[in-house]
Amino acid sequence: MDSSENYEVKDMNLASQGQKNIEFAQSFMGALSKVKKRFSKEKPLKGIRIGLALHVTKETAALVRTLIDGGAEVAITGCNPLSTQDDVAAALAQDGVKVWAYKGETKEDYYRYLRYVINFRPHITIDDGCDLVSEIHKEHVHLIPSIIAGCEETTTGIIRLKAMESDNALKYPMIAVNDNKTKHLLDNFYGTGQSTLDGILRATNILFAGKTVVVVGYGDCGKGVSSKAKGLGANIIVVEVDNFRALQAAMDGHRVMPMKDAAKLGDIFITVTGNKHVIRTEHMKSMKDGAILANSGHFDLEIDVAGLEKISKKKRNIRFMLDEYTIKNKKIFLCGQGRLINLAAAEGHPSEVMDTSFCGQALACEYAVKHKNHLPNKVIHLPEEIDDQIAKLKLDAMEIKKESLTKNQINYLSSWEEGT
Repeated sequence: MDSSENYEVKDMNLASQGQKNIEFAQSFMGALSKVKKRFSKEKPLKGIRIGLALHVTKETAALVRTLIDGGAEVAITGCNPLSTQDDVAAALAQDGVKVWAYKGETKEDYYRYLRYVINFRPHITIDDGCDLVSEIHKEHVHLIPSIIAGCEETTTGIIRLKAMESDNALKYPMIAVNDNKTKHLLDNFYGTGQSTLDGILRATNILFAGKTVVVVGYGDCGKGVSSKAKGLGANIIVVEVDNFRALQAAMDGHRVMPMKDAAKLGDIFITVTGNKHVIRTEHMKSMKDGAILANSGHFDLEIDVAGLEKISKKKRNIRFMLDEYTIKNKKIFLCGQGRLINLAAAEGHPSEVMDTSFCGQALACEYAVKHKNHLPNKVIHLPEEIDDQIAKLKLDAMEIKKESLTKNQINYLSSWEEGT
């Protein structure tokens, strides 16, 4: 481990490779590059300290550089023990960024690094999963008066924040960046769909065609995973508790059933719910020999890994991010220790989808500063015009031209008098 007052990373010798990976990612992030260029001129974040708990990836590094170009001071740590790309962490440290992260963090180091970011006394927090916000509210409430706002990246974090709001526990404004259309309808659907399968393939190299894939949860992430797995020739079973989402899954051509029934049929199980223990030991006991389990929800609670450990008579590591558990006379394989498989075994979402997600984060920080002291201590959304602006930036970056309304069409849409 290499460390100084401002960083703790696995190996500074990896920085050169990290710089090249960041450069490669930025070449696919044209929308964020446009925000970065404007931020460099206008400095909307001058004098603002931003503390981040995000996956330390090449795409996140592009966001960090955008915030710094906007005038901000930045400190960053990871938001998942297995998601850091060590070469990127080293590159950020080489750039002079305060960074504390490595792949395979212990629980002790994970929370120690969160405290380092908190001790940076951020004016804005950017979170993926709400651990940073939660830690501030539980252990560092004295800092809250100086915090302008926070930004949340993922569905699981929004769920936790809404629970805090419901309990009147949320003490500073939180912008739900995850709820931007340019985030959850792109990142969650296309990003999670592709990167989840990428992670499973890297861990196992199995064939999806002809397999029965059980997708647990049919939100935007579950829809994306189902779509991509179906595209590879898999048969999809969806397990869902929400009436409308279950109906959507059926209308999309998937079988829908309770977990106790799906457990007997699946070859591959993928959890994307944001909830706890959606695959339990009673399900594992009825699974086929050779069943593969993977999680793409934020926390490692969706699959009851502790329960799996208890009912197994033997465990061994088969290959990178793949463990074999023996239960009586059958074997079950767990990918990525039950953590985010797309980051544990692969590299997370493609740069193109993180482009719009991180435009949302950068513009949310700018919005928070512009509206300082005027935002409620609630979970709030960015105005639709900012979401639309992000979509336009991405279209421009992709050199796509859309249609425009004629004056006659605009008048028609604004009128109620013209009918049949």
